[in-house]
Amino acid sequence: MTHHSSSRRQLGHVLAALLSTAFLSIVLFSTLFFSTTAQAACNELQDFSATKLRSSKTVNFCEQFGGKAMLVVNTASQCGYTPQFKGLEALHKRYGDKLAIVGFPSDDFNQEHAESEKIADVCYLNYGVTFTMLEPSKVTGDDANPLFKQLAQRSGQQPGWNFTKYLVSADGTQVTHFPSKVTPESDDFIAALEASLKE
Repeated sequence: MTHHSSSRRQLGHVLAALLSTAFLSIVLFSTLFFSTTAQAACNELQDFSATKLRSSKTVNFCEQFGGKAMLVVNTASQCGYTPQFKGLEALHKRYGDKLAIVGFPSDDFNQEHAESEKIADVCYLNYGVTFTMLEPSKVTGDDANPLFKQLAQRSGQQPGWNFTKYLVSADGTQVTHFPSKVTPESDDFIAALEASLKE
């Protein structure tokens, strides 16, 4: 009786070990598969990381935005165009499943707060922004952050003022520049955006 009981216990341990190994194999395969799939969905312009506004979290564009079109905007919280945050947030709510909107606060045109806390208050409290906002950086000239350098090169236009917009197709092959005066609600912009999302 003791012998049979011991054998059953041993068999139970073996089965448990086999099941555990099988489970781990499935988890590892799934992780590698989905990671590879996400990497494959990323375009060259999404090979970029930056710190989220008023946070210690790093935003990895490939992980968060892979497979989506992007609307990249240089923002400022003390500008006549600052109310465009409302229109950008409306776009985020309407197209967020296919479009990643990313705001880059910048003081390149001397209209941004020096403190991240004040920038965050304008974005999050005053305008209810829920799309991705990053820590301030330069967006023009030789010291521009790497993404804006690429956007300027691809489009032939660097930001001329706050709230310049760059619409990037999901595969990264098309970069369309829109000057500050083109609002997120304008018919021409919406038409270009929807055409890009269909590609």
